[in-house]
Amino acid sequence: MIDMNEIYGKDELPLQSLSSLPADGGFTGIFRKIGCIGDSLSSGEFQAKNEAGSPTYHDCFDYSWGQYMARIAGTTVVNMSRGGMTAKEYFDSFATDNGYWKDAETCDAIIIALGVNDVSQILAGNLEMGENTDFDPKRPFEAKNTFFGYMARIIYKIKGQNPYCHFFLVTLPDENGDSARETLNGLHRERIYQLAEMFSHIHVIDLRKYAPVYGKEFRSHFFLDGHMNPAGYLFTAKLMCGYIDYIVRHEPDMFMQVAFTHSPIFHPDYFK
Repeated sequence: MIDMNEIYGKDELPLQSLSSLPADGGFTGIFRKIGCIGDSLSSGEFQAKNEAGSPTYHDCFDYSWGQYMARIAGTTVVNMSRGGMTAKEYFDSFATDNGYWKDAETCDAIIIALGVNDVSQILAGNLEMGENTDFDPKRPFEAKNTFFGYMARIIYKIKGQNPYCHFFLVTLPDENGDSARETLNGLHRERIYQLAEMFSHIHVIDLRKYAPVYGKEFRSHFFLDGHMNPAGYLFTAKLMCGYIDYIVRHEPDMFMQVAFTHSPIFHPDYFK
């Protein structure tokens, strides 16, 4: 007999072990269409070198962790990403130019994994991280042009079209350093949690706290120069599926009506 405590173990942690990650994606499969908003690491980008020794970069979407998720969980995943993407560019032009606002209307869940290039822009003095006072849902057009402000506008715009879609916001992994970048990566995590508090149907995939440290040993297995190798993107897909499975199992009331996401049907006795 299956013990309910085994399904919804109260002492379980996200990404507790590799063996704990569901081989079939677990309850990630309740979402029939998932959108992935991100940068090169969401696009299956591989780094190579040309004959002159200069780096070349190639988005290979079939190798992205999103498409690995689709194959693992038997669901549909739409890549809404590109190498070099920032929250600013996504909101200002990229989503419009590629029809991704419309794609987002039909998603049951959206994973947003932005921040790497935004942090680079902050380090270069071209952007500020911002804070939760940079966006007020009652005055969205007055949002400040910070990372927080752009992220909030992305979520706000999609929720205006697709109010019951579930969002999963991803923190930046721990790279085991004490650099200015790592300090900002920690601040990025704080802002991700603040975004989750600002809107409904928002969940956090906290890779910074629960994923392996992306240090020298990790990179020797899962990176090809500055970007991941095929095994790295597959491993990331396992982490994403495992974490979403964990959230669905531990917050079951939040997901009772996923099947009604795009319809006027609902059950008033459950969270909508």
